[in-house]
Amino acid sequence: MRYPVTIVATLIGIAISLFNSTGYDPHNMVFFMFSIPSWIVDLFVDVHEVNVLLMYALTVITWALLGFVADILIARGRESERHPRSAR
Repeated sequence: MRYPVTIVATLIGIAISLFNSTGYDPHNMVFFMFSIPSWIVDLFVDVHEVNVLLMYALTVITWALLGFVADILIARGRESERHPRSAR
């Protein structure tokens, strides 16, 4: 099985983290909109108290997992198209 969505989603996570780390996102608006771990961390503690590198790593891992789940669902859909069930 190929993993094209996983690769693209991982690149999106890397791009979000790099964009935030360069300083072009001064108020962290883009990072907080698209980083799922920052949503969860913000529920429990102030997000500014968490290590930034940890947040970047969790963002990339989360996007990679979302892409992997999408690839699995796509593969299952293609498999069911190849072997349709009999209609009873």
